[in-house]
Amino acid sequence: MKVMLRMNDAGTLVVYVAKKDLEEEVIKQTDGNDGKVLTLANGWELEFRELPDTASLPQTVEAKRLA
Repeated sequence: MKVMLRMNDAGTLVVYVAKKDLEEEVIKQTDGNDGKVLTLANGWELEFRELPDTASLPQTVEAKRLA
């Protein structure tokens, strides 16, 4: 699924999923089998093959929902 990553005013990474009209802060980052796994405040886990540098945000990237 396509998601947009951006930094909020507090400097926290935020994920926006347009198809679900969902915007949540990232509360945890871990290493997964195929890349980085971000855990959102609502409990979703999204896996990213490559995370862009925070200096290049906002950016739309491909993610895989794990949970």
